[in-house]
Amino acid sequence: MLRVKNLSVAYGNIKVLRQVTFHVKAGEIVTLVGSNGAGKSTLLSVISGLKKEIEGDIIFEGNKINGLRPDQIVQMGIVQVPEARQLFNSMTVSENISLGAYVHRKTLSKEELRERERRIYELFPVLYERRNQQAGTLSGGEQQMLSIARALMAKPRLLLLDEPSLGLAPLVVREIFKIIEDMRNNGTTILLVEQNALAALNVSDRGYVLESGKVILSGDSQELLENEEVRRAFLGKEYREKWER
Repeated sequence: MLRVKNLSVAYGNIKVLRQVTFHVKAGEIVTLVGSNGAGKSTLLSVISGLKKEIEGDIIFEGNKINGLRPDQIVQMGIVQVPEARQLFNSMTVSENISLGAYVHRKTLSKEELRERERRIYELFPVLYERRNQQAGTLSGGEQQMLSIARALMAKPRLLLLDEPSLGLAPLVVREIFKIIEDMRNNGTTILLVEQNALAALNVSDRGYVLESGKVILSGDSQELLENEEVRRAFLGKEYREKWER
């Protein structure tokens, strides 16, 4: 579905990504893990068309998408859930969700829009309960659900998730990752960027480890969970025991 070949990105004289190559197959959850500054969020921004000065190729369903505008990329079926949610806090939950279908507003009937909203509220019943509430008054976990729900209104074939567990309590993190699994089971392919490597690898099919803008390891998620280098760098003993309790 998605193939990234020899991707390099720089901000001025600073190389952020260096010859990154990876792929995502339809129906998979693929995780990108790495420490702060490894280039994970930059990689998603490049795929979404927010950063255009690049070297290498990004190919989605056989089409090269380098240089396309973000709205064109969304129309093709790639939608990003940004880090820190970036909601319209003064607007209601319902209004935020409706905005997710903005690029398709000329091609969707009112009935199709209502059907999409109905399915989203089935996935996120708490958002239905809060549908008339301002987004800025939701809890952190509810805001993350709303950010994901808004993206799903565009009916993505590939969903890019940027740090969905950021700033959330452990119980809420479990709920968010259960939702991520449900989305994959309902047919959405997911590229997941996440510092919480243990949680991410437990729900994904495959993973790539980024360090200083390079892919240094890749493999099945279970292989990476058992890799001693990954364990030392990302899966501290105390944190593993806390998650598996």
